[in-house]
Amino acid sequence: MKVILKENVYKHGVAGDVVTVADGFARNYLLPRGLAIKATPGAIRQNQHLIQQAAQKRAALNDQLAQIAQQIDGVELVFGVKAGKNNKLYGSITTMDIAQALLEKTGIDINRRRISERPLRELGVHEVPVRMGPDLSPTLRIVIIREEELADYLAGKIAPEQLALEAEEAVEEAPEAEAASTEAASE
Repeated sequence: MKVILKENVYKHGVAGDVVTVADGFARNYLLPRGLAIKATPGAIRQNQHLIQQAAQKRAALNDQLAQIAQQIDGVELVFGVKAGKNNKLYGSITTMDIAQALLEKTGIDINRRRISERPLRELGVHEVPVRMGPDLSPTLRIVIIREEELADYLAGKIAPEQLALEAEEAVEEAPEAEAASTEAASE
């Protein structure tokens, strides 16, 4: 069923949008609560001002999202965590951790569901996209290092490129060390 939204409805649109929704959703939720009206030709003519306001609000919202995306694009967030010898974290860096760190660093509160949904479980430098809109996707730079190295990194003694190289070397050395310990145990 086509309806004209009279108010903003989450995941469906803003006031003035003409949207197609399930018949039951319109009949049982939108229409009784006064959130929408049926989209008849007469109703569309009468609510033309709502449709114009919706276009203006959508443009303002897109501008605001573009400004926020520009502010957070390329922001570097550093996490000092405990990790094993194979560079795997004891735990993980979740989207909630990233959102909280971003809020503390930039003052911008981003819904954690907009941040890439995979938790980070390895040391190193990670590029994490933030979904701001259909064509807006700024990228955060997440640096995960051991707790002991955090002060050195923040002081500039360790470069991010060194962290990536150390992480790769440790992963390559781990199977060799396991093979050597297995051979020693079998003798």
